Amino acid sequence: MTQFHCDAILFDLDGVLVDSTALIEHHWNLWAKRHGLNLQEILAISHGRRSIDTIQMIAPFLSAESEARLLEDAEEKDTEGLVALPGVARLLNTLDPQRWAVVTSGTPNIATNRLRATGLPLPAILVTAHDVTHGKPDPEGYLKAANLLGIPAHKCLVIEDAPAGIQAAHAAHMQAIAVSTTHAPEALQVAEACIPSLEALNISKSSASTIMITLTEHCGSSKY
Repeated sequence: MTQFHCDAILFDLDGVLVDSTALIEHHWNLWAKRHGLNLQEILAISHGRRSIDTIQMIAPFLSAESEARLLEDAEEKDTEGLVALPGVARLLNTLDPQRWAVVTSGTPNIATNRLRATGLPLPAILVTAHDVTHGKPDPEGYLKAANLLGIPAHKCLVIEDAPAGIQAAHAAHMQAIAVSTTHAPEALQVAEACIPSLEALNISKSSASTIMITLTEHCGSSKY
């Protein structure tokens, strides 16, 4: 069994804590149709990124700020079909509230609405798209969360489902465990480990400040 040691865990939200893929893709599909754009090209880069960054990459001829606001306003009101992913509630309830945070590319309202809709606890530290100048894969969000927790960045561990988020973790000098909920394991091989869900992750304390993470299952990729 693989083990990791850290002082805090930083979670991405969508695809890690909450199953929101269908909802997110639905709203991107509506947006793509409105502008005559290719949905698959959008989805190929959108996972893990802020809406404004995706729009700037896909449609630089549009006003990214106003388009992102319209897209996010629609997502804020929609919680249809949202569920907590397997193992999440158990895991969060075992952690000290000062030892974990959520770092998301969504807005504050999107994040809190999704957590409430799925019955998950709100984190003491929530870093959203509105809290950073540069979104993932830039490390700003993860570094901000570590600073707010008062824990050195290299002692934090990130759990992510998207390559952009794993890149952000590594740029912040943090290890990353990937969850293969939205991407195939082969796309996540830059992570230190890959698991199919958070059910494969057990938490215990190895000291007063150190969290010991044990992985009981790995993804099917040849790397793992």
